Amino acid sequence: MQQPAAAPRTLTVYRQEHSLGAAEDLDFALGLLQRVKTGAVGPLLRLYRPAPTVAFGQRDTHLPGFDAAARACRELGFEPLVRKAGGRAAGYHEGTLVIDHLEPHADAIAGAKGRFSLFGELLAQALRDAGVEAAVGEIPGEYCPGEFSVHGSTPGTSSTPAQLLKLIGTAQRVVSGGWLFSSVIIVENSAPIKAVLEASYAALGLDWDPATAGAVNDLVPHLDVDAIEAAVLGAYGRYAALDYGDFGSLRV
Repeated sequence: MQQPAAAPRTLTVYRQEHSLGAAEDLDFALGLLQRVKTGAVGPLLRLYRPAPTVAFGQRDTHLPGFDAAARACRELGFEPLVRKAGGRAAGYHEGTLVIDHLEPHADAIAGAKGRFSLFGELLAQALRDAGVEAAVGEIPGEYCPGEFSVHGSTPGTSSTPAQLLKLIGTAQRVVSGGWLFSSVIIVENSAPIKAVLEASYAALGLDWDPATAGAVNDLVPHLDVDAIEAAVLGAYGRYAALDYGDFGSLRV
């Protein structure tokens, strides 16, 4: 007997037009995760441009230079926060696109690594669709290094090696009954991010290569956040059917 076809996956897209504030944006995502796992809201994508923030990892707080790093962030106009996920310090601002992808799942822990691979490649494909030479994988010396970071590159020549820039960092929060996969795409105006990372990593005493920090439009100058958002939604449209909701309804 033929089995009925599985119901198509659907994600509701919520565009958050304005930052709620650096800390509030992060906390809101965690609150959504609790609601998603109970079925109060369905699988969703939340897209927004964040306030200038440096999100430190838990390990960073144990280094003797953490307080100095936090002061340096504030002096450069970035709010220092400590995220619950691992990794090292990562910076972002209004020229970046944050994507919070949340779904309920009975055994969310089991698929955690697979999600890093799946959505890393989905986002790399979105950048390629927009005209960026992009791939998944850590590049030597990158800030907040990760196996599933997404980087972009310039074409190399026989005399000039390709320039590799980290463009997307991803993180995941898993709880019983659901998961949150967050991605940050650095699209425009990389100079302030590079400056705050240089100051932060110097204070923390961590080695990295500042040449690996950059933005999408360092590689393809005409691209902006709107263009990358369209490419991301196009890529997600191949993963699931997309509906669109009013972000205000999530704040009730």
